[in-house]
Amino acid sequence: MSLIKSISGIRGTIGGVPGEGLSPLDIVKFTAAYATFMNRNSSCNSRTIVVGRDARLSGPMVSDIVIGTLTAMGMDVVNIGPASTPTTEIAVVEEKACGGIILTASHNPKEWNALKLLNENGEFLNDAQGKEVLRIAEAGEYSFASVDDLGHVYHNDTYNRRHIEKVLSLDLVDTEAIAKADFTVAVDAVNSVGGTIIPQLLRALGVKNIIELNCEATGRFAHTPEPIPQNLTQISELMADGKADVGFVVDPDVDRLAIVMEDGRMFVEEYTLVSIADYVLSHTPGATVSNLSSSRALRDVTERHGCSYSAAAVGEVNVTTKMKETGAVIGGEGNGGVIYPESHYGRDALVGVALFLSLLAKSGKKVSELRATYPAYEIAKNKIELTPEIDVDAILEAVKKRFAGERISDIDGVKIDFADSWVHLRKSNTEPIIRIYSEAHTMKEADDLADSIKAVIAEMV
Repeated sequence: MSLIKSISGIRGTIGGVPGEGLSPLDIVKFTAAYATFMNRNSSCNSRTIVVGRDARLSGPMVSDIVIGTLTAMGMDVVNIGPASTPTTEIAVVEEKACGGIILTASHNPKEWNALKLLNENGEFLNDAQGKEVLRIAEAGEYSFASVDDLGHVYHNDTYNRRHIEKVLSLDLVDTEAIAKADFTVAVDAVNSVGGTIIPQLLRALGVKNIIELNCEATGRFAHTPEPIPQNLTQISELMADGKADVGFVVDPDVDRLAIVMEDGRMFVEEYTLVSIADYVLSHTPGATVSNLSSSRALRDVTERHGCSYSAAAVGEVNVTTKMKETGAVIGGEGNGGVIYPESHYGRDALVGVALFLSLLAKSGKKVSELRATYPAYEIAKNKIELTPEIDVDAILEAVKKRFAGERISDIDGVKIDFADSWVHLRKSNTEPIIRIYSEAHTMKEADDLADSIKAVIAEMV
């Protein structure tokens, strides 16, 4: 069993001994700690928390415990039921709540669930805030309300519609062009909440021909839920048969968007953000941001528009912080996470779908033709396993010195930028390994770069 405590929340497998998995006792402890933190630190006068969940099988059970705990802490709860992560983020703001909890383990398999914690802006807690929640939980520094001060629960099932309306209201979403293009669109929503809201969005955008794959929100995932090529053979085969103009795949909580081209090949998740940024920048020039492990293609496209690009540490909260600092008009992560401030500061696959279809309709191109207009890069993901006694930080510092003549970033591990490639080394927080992300114009070049870095580290060890 696994229980992972991080700044953005608590993730674990359902069942088992408390402290070793996401047991009911763990759910109570961390929910109570979060409520305590919000009462102490929120700048909002509200004592309301929004709770939304994806469709996974443990969702109703976890939701009941979370909501019961929040009311026992004297908090009022707006329960929006099955909902995407971005829908829940939007609901926090519209309800003027002091925070929100999203019950989703994102791309993890069905045995996992998680409590993802939001502030009053519908954004994830930052590093210091997340650590304080964990400290309160471990110290047991919370106290439950008396009977006269218990919170109340309110149900609101309108947020799917309100989220879609918010997307449709964006200036760069062109429903007229989308409807006129008469696309046939395939959707794989891995039997979670995307299976409800993505087809609803497409119909609202004027798409009449929708092929729905795994769109029953049963929580029984039809395949491994992470939207990466090896898990998407069903929609890829359908697209290869020429049955649709574009395919969209979302993860269980609908904050990541993968695109499949008309011939069944992957558009590649990294290029979800690249293409949408290209569209946004062509209408509203401005800064862009992605994390250090995302493709250089975003930087290239940004500079092509005469604009500036910045990199942030890995993690959505770090990206949104850098976006606010630079006034970025578009940003996100290379895993298909699009953050468009005109909507809200959160990864949102609905925004991604609407903007991509607007781009595709106006371009007059096939998806594969559109993909060919962007810089060609390949990212390799490797790791080095080390013995527990090895000082990983010392290894990373030595690597930084070895490549001091190159452009170095150490805001999150060590990233080395070469003329036509880069490599990013990050230590794991849970095991003695160094993760190695490398990018070059071909996969062989990316793998060769990773191998050369491995050799340098082996020599140091």
